[in-house]
Amino acid sequence: MIAQLTGTVIRMHHNPLVLDVHGVGYAVHVPQGLLATTTVGQQLTVLTYLHVREDVLQLFGFSSEEEMSLFELLLSVSGIGPKTALAVLDRGETAIKRAIIASDVEFFMAVPRLGKKNAQKIIIELKSKLGSTSDLDLTDETSGDTKQIIDALITMGFDRKEAREAVKKLPAEGTLEQKVKFALKMLG
Repeated sequence: MIAQLTGTVIRMHHNPLVLDVHGVGYAVHVPQGLLATTTVGQQLTVLTYLHVREDVLQLFGFSSEEEMSLFELLLSVSGIGPKTALAVLDRGETAIKRAIIASDVEFFMAVPRLGKKNAQKIIIELKSKLGSTSDLDLTDETSGDTKQIIDALITMGFDRKEAREAVKKLPAEGTLEQKVKFALKMLG
């Protein structure tokens, strides 16, 4: 396995950049932050992760052990491939860890190709390594009543997080109007 490369950047139109190591050019996919601070002709050392599939071998490069460890953790989540994991890494290590601990599904949904289900999966599967899952919001906002209640509460001036918390505590029985009134009492 290739664990680290040190060489000269010879090409970097888009990801991957090409790193010349003693006459051999390696295509290395790197996070956007590293790509933005790198220039052609620069000497660069990257820690590497070799991703192996049936039809392709891809190298991914990182500037720190922590960044690579987080990448590997993201890959351990079923349904998350290396390009999606790299796109998540572009949000920043500290921000990612905070989002996992805070169960911030919307943070991960802002990443291209990452929907709500996979965002929740990332939080559920990685939170045990960084914290607890007790405050994870698994409320299905797409169901009719839930969405209408949340929308109504937001319209009345409550923020989305408050509305979700109120919906979690609602009784299963009752009309839509009764549920909204009950939520207002809890929030009032």
